[in-house]
Amino acid sequence: MGGASGISSMTGFARASGSDGAAGWSWEVKSVNGRALDVRCRLPQGLERLDPAVRGAVSARLRRGNVTVGLRLSQAPDAAAMRVNRAWLDDLIALAAEYRGRDDIAPPHLDGLLALRGVIETAESADDAEAARDDGAMLATLDVALEELVRERQAEGTALAAALTDRIEEITVLTRQAEALAPTRQEALGTRLREQVAALTCAGAPVPEDRLASELALLAVKIDVTEEIDRLKSHCAAATRHLREGGAVGRKLDFLAQEFNREANTLCSKASHAALTEVGLALKAAIDQFREQAQNVE
Repeated sequence: MGGASGISSMTGFARASGSDGAAGWSWEVKSVNGRALDVRCRLPQGLERLDPAVRGAVSARLRRGNVTVGLRLSQAPDAAAMRVNRAWLDDLIALAAEYRGRDDIAPPHLDGLLALRGVIETAESADDAEAARDDGAMLATLDVALEELVRERQAEGTALAAALTDRIEEITVLTRQAEALAPTRQEALGTRLREQVAALTCAGAPVPEDRLASELALLAVKIDVTEEIDRLKSHCAAATRHLREGGAVGRKLDFLAQEFNREANTLCSKASHAALTEVGLALKAAIDQFREQAQNVE
């Protein structure tokens, strides 16, 4: 799990192998994005007893992600046992007996029969290998794989933090642009409304000044984006703070991405101004990139 110095991604892969002389094993751990921590164990038949320990080891290090843990067993070359395929040897001896006494065929000897393919086999001694295999040693190897996975996720998290910081800076700049455009937009809309009223007045439909003032005030309230801009600034500050704190902040960043998008949508709906609409659309694009990157954070 990422410490206070940074964040971790949820994707990574690690492998570690071990041996006790009589048997060998290999752990593979793969992690991809997930809303919570979901551990799937793929253990050989007969080693299902390791499942609780594997899940405990993963949950002690990771907070989020779909994690698949697989274990493969192998037998060391020097642990191979030799055995005689007696059924096959008996068949060969019986066959040799049928040809005994023929002058054109030399009588077979036992050492010759034993040299034939398939008479002497390399057999895995499952009982010996199982007895030699130590759960503690295998779980220690799993720890090595998990530590490597954590390092890989943290390395990718460092790159993610830089990308997220860039997106926050972009959102901050666009928010300032929207803030600068807001007053000029209100003036332009007020001028347009007065021109429309003047046109109506010339057409013989006079509008009282108090009614005009009331309409202008109502319009100002409807198009005011001060709250949206203030919230966007606040969300930028919160996102920056979470990145500095580090740790498992993925859910917090997910939530902020939703709030960012909510404010950007409201700003666009209130824009009524080409320049502000353009800024709002740029905000939505930057926020969407922020959301995609935040979904990779543990």
